[in-house]
Formats: sequence, C-alpha cells, structure tokens
Amino acid sequence: MRHVITVLLTAACLALAGCSDSKPSTTDAKPSPSVDKKATYLGAAREITFNGEPTDEELLLYPPEWCAGLDAGHSVEWLFSMDTGLYPIGEQWGTKKPDANELLVAGVKAYCPENSAAVLDELRASGEY
Repeated sequence: MRHVITVLLTAACLALAGCSDSKPSTTDAKPSPSVDKKATYLGAAREITFNGEPTDEELLLYPPEWCAGLDAGHSVEWLFSMDTGLYPIGEQWGTKKPDANELLVAGVKAYCPENSAAVLDELRASGEY
C-alpha cells in the first residue's frame, strides 16, 4: 500500500511539474515604453544652433520627407541639394551645414532608424560628421 501511495504522489508531482504551458505568460510581459518620435526629434533639434527661430511645425516637416528620400535610395547629398527643398531652412531661419547634418541625424534616428547607419557612414566618409 505504501508503494502505491508513493507512486501516486510521484506521478502527481511529475504531472504538475511537467504539464506547465511552455508559452511565456502574457501577464508577466511588461510593455516597452513607447518612444515619442516627435518629442525625441524636437528635443535634439532644440540643442542645435539655428540662424533664427524655426517653429516646431516647420522642423517636423523634414523627417518624413528625409526618410522617404532615403527609402527611395537617395543620398544625404541628394537630400540637401538645392533642387529638393529638403535642406533645413525657412523664410526666417536657417542652418549651417554641420547643424543641418545634426538635425538630419536626429530626424533619421527618430523617424527611420533603419537608415541611420547609411546616413552616418555617408556623412563620416564625406568628412562632414
């Protein structure tokens, strides 16, 4: 009789230990904090010296356009060429080239980080970053 009870207890313990679900519990998963790309980009932009005072709305126009150009295979040199209108400058403000590069890097990191390495490589190879 003692042998039967031992076998039953052992089987019950093994069943409890071995029958757990192998999937991670969704209640244990902690959500990753969402990153506000606008706030990240504008925070970096506010560290840049501009010739004048661009508005947030003006600055926010650039990253989606830069990302679209990069996604289409264009270079930083192309983005900042006079024909594209993507060099960060407004009617009442402007940027020097090193500051424009900083703004571009901030925009790319926040809006299309998959293009960051290519942008940084190009800027470094040109000696402009």
